[in-house]
Amino acid sequence: MSAPLPPFSCTFSPTAPEILEGLNATIAISTYQAGKVIFISAQDKEHLVQLPRNFEKPMGIAVGLDKLAIATARSVLLLRNAKGMAPNYPKFPKTYDALYLPRTQYFTGENDIHDLHFEGEELWAVNTRFSCLATIDDEYSFKPQWKPYFIHKSEPIDQCHLNGVAFENSKPKYVTALGVSDKEGGWRATKATGGIVVGVAQNKIVCEGLSMPHSPRLIDGELYVLLSGTGELVKVNPDAGKYEVIKSLDGFTRGMDRIGDYLFIGLSKLRETSQAFQNLPVSKKSIYSGIVILYIPKMSLAGYIKYENNVDEIYDVRILPNQKRPAILNPDKDQQVMAITTKEADYWGVRGKE
Repeated sequence: MSAPLPPFSCTFSPTAPEILEGLNATIAISTYQAGKVIFISAQDKEHLVQLPRNFEKPMGIAVGLDKLAIATARSVLLLRNAKGMAPNYPKFPKTYDALYLPRTQYFTGENDIHDLHFEGEELWAVNTRFSCLATIDDEYSFKPQWKPYFIHKSEPIDQCHLNGVAFENSKPKYVTALGVSDKEGGWRATKATGGIVVGVAQNKIVCEGLSMPHSPRLIDGELYVLLSGTGELVKVNPDAGKYEVIKSLDGFTRGMDRIGDYLFIGLSKLRETSQAFQNLPVSKKSIYSGIVILYIPKMSLAGYIKYENNVDEIYDVRILPNQKRPAILNPDKDQQVMAITTKEADYWGVRGKE
């Protein structure tokens, strides 16, 4: 009888650590199913190393200048990179080149926040439950900024399952949703073919008939979207209202980020017990969860990471540039309590007696 695999075991192509090493970058993924945010880094040109941290139902991740935001079940957590403390991390000194510490927690309530985006110091969120784009600060649970034209009133009833946003020139440019509906959960009836891309400025549908679109991204001026229901990466022509399939992949595609000539895409296994995932075309080829790496000039497969256990569903995929081996602490870690940062100096303290 073989020994059980260690937690978060994965296999990967020989090219995966080579690519991350060459890019001097780390992959950050959120898996709400496992309750983790995981950093995946190159230990060297042949090996990967992972750093999983517990968060309650983590979804969207936003990457800013020396900061991260993570959407969780009832709040959005803001973390800052205390890079001066990273080399002296008590458990593993001289290991990390960045260290994200919790700094602010916005208690938003259960809004099912999906994508997050930093625009300067402003934090934008796709509020799926209220079918709107919103900003997050310390005044209210959220501040609505925009809603699709067919949503007459933002209410906590998830009418269209608004989920993704792409920014251009400091403004939201496109959003994705799973259906055109103003009724509670109305998107579910047409989830396999009712997905849409909406142009934010004109508040107009620019492409429709999509299978569960997620993760809209503007890459070199072109709009790319993941069709989760068919497991495809597509390029959308908003002027013509059409799309072309760029790559067909073996999984429920969701979560995407670009650095240099490489595109990193998340794949998930389907939940057989979930009504939202039943009867989708991708169900016949959803065989593993993990990351695929595409070489953008040819849109060819450049590498992969496949999970053997623990991780079945991935929501977001983000790249941390110029960080070969970052660390992250959640609010519950003892080390976070010991980390004290000031404008003048940083300290690793000793937890006091109560």
